[in-house]
Amino acid sequence: MTRIGGSWQNWGRSASVRPVRVERPRSPEGVQRAVIAAVKHGLSVKAVGAGHSFTGIAVAPGVLLELDDLQGLVSADAASGRVTLLAGTRLHRIPGLLAPYGLAMENLGDIDRQSISGAISTGTHGTGAQFGGLATQVVGITMVTAEGELLRIDDEHESELLPAVALGLGALGIIVEVTLQCVPAFVMHAIDEPAPLDDVLATLDERVAASDHFEFYWFPHTDVALTKRQTRLPESTVRKPLPVVGRWIDETLLSNGVYRVVCAAGQVVPAMTPPFSRLAVKLTGDREYTELSHRVLIQSRTVRFREMEYALPAENVVPAFQAVRALIAQRGWRIEFPIEVRFAAEDDRWLSTAHGRSSAYIAVHRYWRADPSEYFNAVEEIMLEFGGRPHWGKLHTLTDETLRERYPRFDDFVGLRDRLDPERRFTNRYLDRVLGA
Repeated sequence: MTRIGGSWQNWGRSASVRPVRVERPRSPEGVQRAVIAAVKHGLSVKAVGAGHSFTGIAVAPGVLLELDDLQGLVSADAASGRVTLLAGTRLHRIPGLLAPYGLAMENLGDIDRQSISGAISTGTHGTGAQFGGLATQVVGITMVTAEGELLRIDDEHESELLPAVALGLGALGIIVEVTLQCVPAFVMHAIDEPAPLDDVLATLDERVAASDHFEFYWFPHTDVALTKRQTRLPESTVRKPLPVVGRWIDETLLSNGVYRVVCAAGQVVPAMTPPFSRLAVKLTGDREYTELSHRVLIQSRTVRFREMEYALPAENVVPAFQAVRALIAQRGWRIEFPIEVRFAAEDDRWLSTAHGRSSAYIAVHRYWRADPSEYFNAVEEIMLEFGGRPHWGKLHTLTDETLRERYPRFDDFVGLRDRLDPERRFTNRYLDRVLGA
């Protein structure tokens, strides 16, 4: 289906565009035809998934390819754990697709609205010091090149390119299929509990090492960390899910409904933000349950926000966090969203924020109607001082000159881009900024 005119904007309302035309292919061959037609008419072409990136990485001023109809399971092998999905498949659909085969994704981020191709291409990750981002689960990619050809990259076909294309920022081609290495389905024992922030920071290494997955949130203007720790267990483990009513009160009523009202009101009366934050840490974040992995890892987030996140060498996370904490106090800002701290194992993906080093992530957020610039820019300076690399799908100001210094394989990636897309059919302003025009 082709549509002329119209507009597109991302979920965070931080990027928008009026493309020349929008196409909605229903098959990999449909993507091929769209790319060939765009190149013939001298237009750039970009695929978009769910629009959950906050940067302009998916902005398509020429031909915008909506992959909403390119969803579903292509193949699955329970014995090997390898599963191939169409590129537009939303993460929240994958558990259901894998269930008949007794499989699960090894790790997930805390939001599941993204498409699988968008999630891997921007470096989406979860938490867990022994687990990599979603792109590390990729063992095969099929994409359409700028010449309109289907290129397969896996163990048997140009395997040396997999660390580049598995996290390719959408700069190398249009992904149409993704093959994942899955694991046997499992459940998780989860404990969410508040703890004194200073104690959490003083014992952070021990806490991270003691759990399969550990993270914490800190609401500015409080002295409490909301910790989350999870242990992986066999699927046969007896589940003890949260009570339906209790979960609805915590996640729907308080964490989203009431919180949305308070965030909006805080834009008019900033002074109400600190007392609400202190109340929030008393009313939420204290529960224990055992459930299927995706029901533990995924959180419901309906309050619209904007986000910046930096990956740091794991050993730098505490001093960097303390610097941000001091910054907020010094500036007297009223910050309504919590700061999130997560962890990931080092990996070999060329443009992964965890490439070659065990990493910790500090993410800062603002309500979508608030101007985040002053806060984000000041935090970014701190992150850069501590060796930070910005999440590709979240707001930052870096350019190719700065990023080249932070990624050992940066020039190799640019060289591959020159080979696969010499005329830059898959570029846009954001990619020109971060990779070079």
